[in-house]
Amino acid sequence: MIASTARNYWDPLWANGRRYRQLAPTETTLLAEHLGPGDGRPALDIGSGDGALARHLQHQLGYRTTGIDCAPSAVALAAAQDTDTSNGPTWRCADITTDGLDVLPDTAYAAITCRLVYRWMDDKHLFLNRVRQLLTPGGCFWVVTEIEGRREATDSLKGLGITDAEAETLTAGWSIVRTADLDVLRCYALRP
Repeated sequence: MIASTARNYWDPLWANGRRYRQLAPTETTLLAEHLGPGDGRPALDIGSGDGALARHLQHQLGYRTTGIDCAPSAVALAAAQDTDTSNGPTWRCADITTDGLDVLPDTAYAAITCRLVYRWMDDKHLFLNRVRQLLTPGGCFWVVTEIEGRREATDSLKGLGITDAEAETLTAGWSIVRTADLDVLRCYALRP
């Protein structure tokens, strides 16, 4: 999706109260195991939505987090839900695939997260190149995405999973690839 198309698609959904799968304890445990303590290092949450993951990175894991989303209504929702504004994440309305990287407050990130977003990237190679540009040496790219074929044939959401080819594109070129399955989702911890 190009920036204006993505924004036009997602913004009304967030503005009209649409909400998506919440973080589960199993997922946050895996996240902590693979990312480790933040110790004030910068983290970037791509497609931050309501901000739950960005707040978790900031407040529970200790990263200095920036959450970005292409939908202004999602960014506004995330900022409104941030109860610790003096020590909360930074919020930006931005599209990682089309906006310049200068919209971000840091030039490199120790952790980059992408939860339930990778599937929606039209140009996955461009997206992954952008992530690699921003990830520090030794950093971790954390991706949570649905996998094709894990839902029942009658499930209206069965088309949300990534294909084997899209998973291969995601994991190619990383020196370390770790995965963990959570029902219809797969978590990827990718390192340069």
